[in-house]
Amino acid sequence: MRELTIMIPVSSGDHFEVSTSVVVFRPDRALLARTLTSLAEAGAALRRSGNEGTIHLYLINNGGLPDMAESLAALSRAGVSHTLIDGHGNVGYGRGHNLALAQPLGRFHLVLNPDIDMHPDALAQAVEFLDAHPEVGLLTPAIFDDAGELQYLCRQYPTLIDLLARGFLPTSMRRLLARRLARYEMRNQINVRDMLWDPPIVSGCFMLFRSDVLKRLSGFDPRYFLYFEDYDLSLRAHDVTRVVYVPAVRVLHHGGGASRKGAAHIRMFAASAFRFFNRFGWKWL
Repeated sequence: MRELTIMIPVSSGDHFEVSTSVVVFRPDRALLARTLTSLAEAGAALRRSGNEGTIHLYLINNGGLPDMAESLAALSRAGVSHTLIDGHGNVGYGRGHNLALAQPLGRFHLVLNPDIDMHPDALAQAVEFLDAHPEVGLLTPAIFDDAGELQYLCRQYPTLIDLLARGFLPTSMRRLLARRLARYEMRNQINVRDMLWDPPIVSGCFMLFRSDVLKRLSGFDPRYFLYFEDYDLSLRAHDVTRVVYVPAVRVLHHGGGASRKGAAHIRMFAASAFRFFNRFGWKWL
């Protein structure tokens, strides 16, 4: 691995209310700019809510980061400080986020995808909830797609059939397995009104942790290069804290599945699935 470069380092004496890490590898510049803009707006709303804590962004460049000087300058003007972590090469999604965990963190740490738009009050709502519920160490929001439809990204423990059907079968064939996929995606429990306590697995596109909980878990398992690192971390989180789905916290997710990203992603998906099932147990049907 190449030498790690940390630009605009922060000291251990700096205090943040919320730190956040965003890992990028050849990101879509427009989507990343929208993510950073939404982070700035969410930070402003957090301060307006009476919270005086600041937000700090760790932007981890696994490769191919375009010129984001304008967006980062706008973040600074909005009171969101940032650190660029660079020079380490493409170490994978989980290991990239773990690089931020070696830096000073806020009371809460947000694991965030570079294709997420947060509702302006998302962080304010989330911090307010966590302050009111000290037993909760991991919060997941209501996640919507580009069409404004709710995405069912809280999951039951998967079977191999669930993963193959959900990830790779055409829509016409998935309809034949609609009932089992609805169970896997918790469609009878996830909605835009009701909180859900302790969903087994939550999405890694937005995971808001108490930082002490995340450090106790040692972050992501570095053996996953891409895919299933959030499944692994979710299951381990239940050993030390409570997990909650809070639909009042809302984000927009522009992401897509592995099958739509080509053969290399399918191979990484399969390798990570094998590692996940070997660790937590195989369920076929």
